Amino acid sequence: MRSYAIGDIHGHLDLLKRAHERIAKDIAQHGPAPVVHLGDLEDRGPDSRGVIDWLKTGMERGEDWVVLKGNHDRLFTQFIHDPWWADPALSNPYNWLHPAVGGAETLRSYGIRAAGDRPIDPVHREAVDSVDPAHLAFLESRPTSLRRGDVFFVHAGIRPGIALEDQAEDDLVWIRKGFLDDDRDHGPLIVHGHTALDQARHYGNRVNIDSSAAYGGPLTAIAIDGREVFLLTDQGRVPLRPERT
Repeated sequence: MRSYAIGDIHGHLDLLKRAHERIAKDIAQHGPAPVVHLGDLEDRGPDSRGVIDWLKTGMERGEDWVVLKGNHDRLFTQFIHDPWWADPALSNPYNWLHPAVGGAETLRSYGIRAAGDRPIDPVHREAVDSVDPAHLAFLESRPTSLRRGDVFFVHAGIRPGIALEDQAEDDLVWIRKGFLDDDRDHGPLIVHGHTALDQARHYGNRVNIDSSAAYGGPLTAIAIDGREVFLLTDQGRVPLRPERT
């Protein structure tokens, strides 16, 4: 069973389109397969609105794409519903508009200026008026995981020792400690993002494809055949082989 996956996008529509171009070239050689996007469509980058609209429009016209929910997707939609809501997994003093999180850049893509430098209440009112409700509905309806064959796709990871069907959303979109340092076999290969690296890495039991697009790095696209993983480059496939930390 073959699949494609794309890591954390964070508002970089140009990088997303180029990742899809690499996938299209691979599909031309190997045949069609679903493309799984691992979440975090927005924040930090320059065109979150464009990313959300591009993916939503593509799925509506019938593209074989899956978009999973990431922690930033959840932070965005929850802010619109309640600007004072505190995500239980986001430590103080951070909130969605904190510069380290990047919500102000998302609102800028919707025409709202200086969102991180003004009182929250007027910013929230502007956001409610400016953010497309269809974009919010799209983000809120995203699944938190997908299993295809011997591969389990998720934004952040899983809680080891808990059945995949019993995983909590907080872990699926936020987990690091207890997952990244666990080298046990989880059954299926876990393909995830969320924890930024300089490049995609294969750890044997999991593959992290968040290559820091949010911080000026590339956006990784991979092809997966069974449990074999290939980086997709402009020159074609490059095997991504397991390593040990």
